Amino acid sequence: MRLLVVGASGFLGAEVCRQAVAAGHRVAGTYHSTAVAVPGVAPHRLDVTDRAAVRELLTRVRPDAVVATPYRYDDWAVTADGAAHIAVAAAEVDARLVHLSSDALHAGRPKPYADEDVPTPLHPYGAAKAAAETAVRAVDPGAVLVRTSLIVGEGSKQIQLCRDALAGRATLFTDELRCPVHVADLAAAVLELVPGDYAGLLNVAGPDAVSRAEMGLLVARHDGVDAGGLRTTTIAAAGLHRPGEVVLDSSRAAGLLRTRLRGITELYG
Repeated sequence: MRLLVVGASGFLGAEVCRQAVAAGHRVAGTYHSTAVAVPGVAPHRLDVTDRAAVRELLTRVRPDAVVATPYRYDDWAVTADGAAHIAVAAAEVDARLVHLSSDALHAGRPKPYADEDVPTPLHPYGAAKAAAETAVRAVDPGAVLVRTSLIVGEGSKQIQLCRDALAGRATLFTDELRCPVHVADLAAAVLELVPGDYAGLLNVAGPDAVSRAEMGLLVARHDGVDAGGLRTTTIAAAGLHRPGEVVLDSSRAAGLLRTRLRGITELYG
């Protein structure tokens, strides 16, 4: 299989590349500023906001499948427009598309979110991810849209944030719940979806709903460090308008996939 990973220099994209190469696939990967560092991957510099450049690359590479992970937290053009450009180009070369979305498009509520629950974004990044989904579904109804949560593992920004909070350099919220997933599990799930015929939305996240503050305590235990200095607060006390309880129900994915999605208490407990 010829696989193109858009965002191959990112945390998840690089892991998808590593696993795909190990499985014997021919892998190409795009990057914008940081070069792809995965052996066996053909690197291609790409600006996903350049529609013509995206089309040219996919026409030249002719992938059988595309794993799309484009995002920049504060950049609508990358997160939303870039996703649309990739979807159009992938459809033109008849490539299977797996698009990575996020739980950030939900506003938060006590009840877990099902796969098809409509987005209710509270901030620009969530709105951009919701717009990306709308574009992808309109262009390619056969695409898979994977909604995931905080991605953990060595090298994860989420784990580093916990370590910074333990060292007094950051603050974690006690009332912001997520379902962390290990990067290796998520990458394996994504690659498992590539050759299949599943279409539409799919929650792919860990089974444990924990607050960021609880994550900090788990990381402290895992690292063998004192959690006494962990800095915490609440969203309200910080005066922020951001999602609180965003729990993804990934039971459909658990029944569909061979990949086991481990919980963070298993990984860091």
